[in-house]
Amino acid sequence: MIRILSSRDAGRLLTRRTARMSDAEKTVRPILEAVRKRGDAALLGYARRFDGFNRESVRISHAELAEAADRLAPAFRSAVNVAANNVRRFAEKQMPREWSINLDTGLRVGQLVRPLDAVAAYIPAGRYPLASTVIMTCVPALVAGVRNISIACPKPVDEILGTAHLLGIQNVFQIGGAQAIAAFAYGTRTVPRADRIVGPGNIYVAAAKKLLAGEVGIDFIAGPTEILIIAAEGNPRYLAADMLAQAEHDVDATAILLTTSRKLAGQVAREIDRQLTSLPTAAVSRKAIEKNSAILIVRSLTEAVEISNQVAPEHLSLHHAEFLPDIRHAGSVFLGAYSPEAAGDYATGPNHVLPTTGIARLRGGLSVTDFMKVISIQELNAVGLSKLAPAITTLARAEGLEAHARSVEVRLGN
Repeated sequence: MIRILSSRDAGRLLTRRTARMSDAEKTVRPILEAVRKRGDAALLGYARRFDGFNRESVRISHAELAEAADRLAPAFRSAVNVAANNVRRFAEKQMPREWSINLDTGLRVGQLVRPLDAVAAYIPAGRYPLASTVIMTCVPALVAGVRNISIACPKPVDEILGTAHLLGIQNVFQIGGAQAIAAFAYGTRTVPRADRIVGPGNIYVAAAKKLLAGEVGIDFIAGPTEILIIAAEGNPRYLAADMLAQAEHDVDATAILLTTSRKLAGQVAREIDRQLTSLPTAAVSRKAIEKNSAILIVRSLTEAVEISNQVAPEHLSLHHAEFLPDIRHAGSVFLGAYSPEAAGDYATGPNHVLPTTGIARLRGGLSVTDFMKVISIQELNAVGLSKLAPAITTLARAEGLEAHARSVEVRLGN
């Protein structure tokens, strides 16, 4: 059964377990170096060793993608279209705009918005093949205008390959783990180099992204998935179902309910046990519930919000809209009893690639801006430069950069 604790006794629970990242880094370093030096040969070797790969090339052909799409059930194709349409519309609203303004006489500034040239998405396919992650990683890149989009998946099923085809993604590679990250970071004869690598993965994928972050752009380093729910009242069946939906991802997943109601806590705990009896993924879910999860009895909803902001959860389920202005840190917020986290995993539009392990203090989830860059513009005429010259030359000489000052003065006849 899930633990029911007082918030005063929850220190160890709320202190996140640190994954053995240093051990993972030691494991992946030689893999990264091998791919850097030997390219496709190393890539093929690791694919055969780790993933049972038995093809001649890691590239999935256009014909294979089309054939996989043809085998998709009509209901699945329809679901992809619904989800992709909402993700696309949300990403379009996120698009930064180009602009320019006159800051002063003779001084005009602005910004350009340009897509990255090439990006790569890692699509997990370990316990569960995540076709939805193809949508979440590729659609924002398409909206941004990225011309070269690649996908890596160690064991792609028809749903992953077919979704890629439906979205118009042609660069699909059957590779996984640290070797896939290395291939996109360095480029090989078969795999194009990417400017940024996005998408979730296991600890070895995370370690590879961490080590290569200077060589290639990344989204963030993800850890085990997590949900935090704040509810003083509600339907115990809904709350239990949301906690189990998170728990079934992985034995290291975390599901926490903060409530002021001891009665509700007991109802949810019993409901979790009841639902586990018929859940096909109970073997995974039960371990996550018993090892990492809990129901915390808080003294007030204000305390619950304070705890949530300290945790900065990946997913925050908030059943009390009046506290939304007080939320400072969360990957994504699910507001109200009819907004299950699973809806965001698939079809609401906001991205499901979200920061974990407190990274929500620093940034939100994957967005169209991860696939773009903003380039500033400045234009001065003689009058504008003359007005700024005293500030420029004074600051330059204070820093000891005489040539900077003179580059202004030479234009003004000084």
